[in-house]
Amino acid sequence: MMAHYLCAVDVGTASARAGIFDHSGVLLGRAERPIAMNRSAEGHAEHDSEDIWSAVCASVQAARAASGAAADAISGISFDATCSTVFRGREGEQVSVSRNGQSRWDTIVWLDHRALAEADECTATGHEVLKFVGGVMSPEMTTPKLMWVKRHLPETWARTGRLFDLADFLTCKASGSLARSQCTLTAKWTYLAHERAAWRPDFFAAVGLADMFEHAALPDRASPVGTDLGPLTEQAVEQLGLTSACRVGAGVIDAFAGALGVVGGLPDVDRHMALIAGTSSCVMAMSREPRAASGIWGPYYGAPLPGLWLSEGGQSATGALLDHVIRWHGQGGEPTAETHRRITDRIMQLRAIEGLDLAGRLHVLPDFHGNRSPLADPHAVGVISGLTLDASFDSLCRLYWRTAVAIALGIRHVLDALNANGYGIDTLHVTGGHTRNPLLMELYADATGCTVVEPSGGDAMLLGTAMIAATAAGHYPDLASACTAMRQQGHQRLPNPAARHRFDHDYRVFLEMHRQRQELDRLT
Repeated sequence: MMAHYLCAVDVGTASARAGIFDHSGVLLGRAERPIAMNRSAEGHAEHDSEDIWSAVCASVQAARAASGAAADAISGISFDATCSTVFRGREGEQVSVSRNGQSRWDTIVWLDHRALAEADECTATGHEVLKFVGGVMSPEMTTPKLMWVKRHLPETWARTGRLFDLADFLTCKASGSLARSQCTLTAKWTYLAHERAAWRPDFFAAVGLADMFEHAALPDRASPVGTDLGPLTEQAVEQLGLTSACRVGAGVIDAFAGALGVVGGLPDVDRHMALIAGTSSCVMAMSREPRAASGIWGPYYGAPLPGLWLSEGGQSATGALLDHVIRWHGQGGEPTAETHRRITDRIMQLRAIEGLDLAGRLHVLPDFHGNRSPLADPHAVGVISGLTLDASFDSLCRLYWRTAVAIALGIRHVLDALNANGYGIDTLHVTGGHTRNPLLMELYADATGCTVVEPSGGDAMLLGTAMIAATAAGHYPDLASACTAMRQQGHQRLPNPAARHRFDHDYRVFLEMHRQRQELDRLT
């Protein structure tokens, strides 16, 4: 009897990754291809959705070749992607969201902050839907981006006939289905999955989007994650190098796939938090009842697991901030993997001499791209206190170290907000690019006081998406069962008790810096 394998696709900010898994969650083959991003103006970022699809197809073909699995042995596929917004015409053609008018740039990237003013307008409505986004609308969510396009690119808005979160666009390309995932709509489109009337047209009317449903081709009800959306289309079969025996599962936003991959299937979910950390960082905590917290997105019902509520927080720039520090400093240059390694090695040498007090008077507030959580202030800015005239390579290392400390303290800040609202989180499951940074992995344990678990199976986003594909293919009766069966073990790191005093002190300074920055904003 032929084995049945699963294909998972993870589309991040800079690349598309594909993995082939067996039904127990073991990764057999992986491949990655870059995707293009256009920075058309300050705060603007755009993708080409056809370029993304091409990268997806190439990575799937390469991953299958690496795994040795036959095309007709792949029984399920699903997609996770960043919460970027794809604009298509009424016939499915690309529609530009760029100031330059090029139709290929049809996707507003998740990190695009062009709609800051529109996000503030959404918040000012005080509408009930805001209770499920932490009380404040973020420019990284869909509604303000749609408002911006309608207001600033009216010709684009007039031509738009289909709107997708990127993961839903990919399942549409694969299956032909216009279904939308309960994850994407609930987390980014103010869809209230827990209510019978899930859409609130009065909210959209209040922000000038009364006609949104005429331009979006949205369903009345979303599809639960892992829903079988049908087989691959003939065109997708040819492009992906698979067969029509492969079923397509309703997908998720990338961070939600990571949450499935590291905490899905755990019985005591209230104690565990997923930290999906790369360019930015996303924290996700699940519970059996809704737990609203100011500045924390959600609670979202059924996103991604049926019957559970999810609260989401995060930091808009973490890996990107460390890259920025390197570029910014005169001794930095281009932030390659080798540059990060050289800096990290030198920090370890300096710490062997000075210990955790290294650069102890240098303090960083890491909100260089706003504060997503728990302050929910997209206008927040970064702060550095304690600079001198030292411009040496060692001064770069000290600044890098203290920036890494600030990133970890930001996670502690989010944890405090969650635990103050009913959670009892004591374990962080970390996945993403930060697992390759030994400083951050050490700091996540020592600065938060939590046990840190690093998944041993590799890419948790791909694993979570493979769980979804397994559900759609019928390997398991439901998504929860797939998570339990396919979950991989991890490596634990306990906090260092000797570091607690140092980081408790740093955290007090961190909170005081937030207060002082807010006071300066008030004065100016």
